[in-house]
Amino acid sequence: MSDTINEKIQNYRTAPFDARFPNTNQTRNCYQNYLDFHRCNKALSAKNQDVAPCEWYHRVYKSLCPMSWVSKWDDQIEDGSFPGKI
Repeated sequence: MSDTINEKIQNYRTAPFDARFPNTNQTRNCYQNYLDFHRCNKALSAKNQDVAPCEWYHRVYKSLCPMSWVSKWDDQIEDGSFPGKI
């Protein structure tokens, strides 16, 4: 299974279509993938498992989100004031 994930990550070009976000505005898609990345990291780290599958979410949100948003959210997580549930 990890071979397939690694293949997908290596062949990754840009964010694929996500049926949860069919509209042109991809703001919610960006935010959801950011949350999913951090939730995935937290869950797998707590179980002492490899966090490589989380890399998919990381690449998708890096592709969709403006860097200013990501840096702001990272700062909010460090400060403990991030509004999302991670």
